[in-house]
Amino acid sequence: MSDALDGLADREGWRVEGAAARVHYEGAGDRYSVEYYAPSDCVLYWKVPPAGDGETAVPVGRTTVPTPLRERIRADLAAADIDPEVERRSL
Repeated sequence: MSDALDGLADREGWRVEGAAARVHYEGAGDRYSVEYYAPSDCVLYWKVPPAGDGETAVPVGRTTVPTPLRERIRADLAAADIDPEVERRSL
């Protein structure tokens, strides 16, 4: 595991799987899965459908993600010694 992933693993809610770390967020009726990929140094947001809906999570553009969630992700990245600007990187 890389130092960056170790740092995220220490943050509330983050779980490391291989070369990536993931955190889940639920608020205001929306559910998201947020993933940081160490090899490409990028963040992806996935919108998760309601439980039991039978739908699949889909990637979403960061402009559709609530600002408080994006701010939390940048704060977690910074606390893990990852440049928080990677959250803004377009893929």
